[in-house]
Amino acid sequence: MSLADRWRAELCRLQEQRRYRQLAVGSGIDFTSNDYLGYTSRFQPTMISAPPSGTASRLLRGHHPVWDEVESRLAQWHGAEAAIIMNSGYTANEGLLTTIIRPEDWVASDEHNHASLIDGIRASRAQKFIYRHQDLNHLEDGLRQAVRVSDRECFIVTESLFSMDGDLTPLRELAELADRYGAHLIVDEAHATGCFGITGGGRVDELGLRASVLATVHTGGKALAVGGAYIVGSRLLRDWLVNHCRHLIYTTALPPLLGPLWLTALERVTKDNEGRQRLHENSRFFRQSVQHEQISLLGSQYIIPIVLGDDRQAVNVARTLQQRGFDIRPIRPPSVPPGTARLRISIHADHDPSDLRRLAATIRELLTPS
Repeated sequence: MSLADRWRAELCRLQEQRRYRQLAVGSGIDFTSNDYLGYTSRFQPTMISAPPSGTASRLLRGHHPVWDEVESRLAQWHGAEAAIIMNSGYTANEGLLTTIIRPEDWVASDEHNHASLIDGIRASRAQKFIYRHQDLNHLEDGLRQAVRVSDRECFIVTESLFSMDGDLTPLRELAELADRYGAHLIVDEAHATGCFGITGGGRVDELGLRASVLATVHTGGKALAVGGAYIVGSRLLRDWLVNHCRHLIYTTALPPLLGPLWLTALERVTKDNEGRQRLHENSRFFRQSVQHEQISLLGSQYIIPIVLGDDRQAVNVARTLQQRGFDIRPIRPPSVPPGTARLRISIHADHDPSDLRRLAATIRELLTPS
């Protein structure tokens, strides 16, 4: 069988399983994107003049003074020594983990961690321990075994708000566990950045745990509505990444035109307590509106998964919701474990309560047995 024939056969198999992916332009009310604070519709930046210095890596001619300012502001926002801009959240996670974790090290990873964390740990070639989702007792079992091995560093990697389950990690307890066993804690704050804390820094900052973590990873393309991502930590960590992170060294830098957009986004988000309050109020309101004994909602936040189990049902319900004006997509394996296909509903600060009420009524109609 030729390469093309193998590809066609595999794509046909995905179609039969209702797992074939296609790119589709969104229509209807947005309940799918990660625009949690609603900045995409309100953010209308003007064109900004800047030298075209984004055509090389930052270590060659791709660096621009605007990134020094952005990184300084980011570090100040998070109360940290330093920050470094990366091209995307995926490359930030993978680049961080492959740069600081060695093959002789040990790393614990929550079983529901994002693909970028999984790939980074895998590429590090360290001994890995996958602990059951949010099960700190299981994690401690692994740590007890790991610390008996000398000449290795131990790491714990987690998300602060899980993107497919909508649940918060008990970061205080996790930080205490890491400290007790001498492990380094790394937290992916992608879905929490902008949405927690007095100035929106995320869960680590909200809980006052900055000194307890080795690094946090944040994206701009979710609540901040601007391209790129960044890593926050010590000055030493930043220097190590600049000198060793292949994802930074061998990647063309972001265009400097994005720099002023980052500064605008930071100015906006740090002052937007009203937006954060509306986001959490909308989340509570929708959860209360959709609650029904036949409908199981996971998590407790503005990411609201409704697990249906069957792939076909998830696809059919999502299609009906789209036809009724709600942009909601089905999430199926391998993005989630087999048998847990779901609707993933993303609540935004700028959602109108009447739309939330109408969506809740429609979901109850479709999922409640007659």
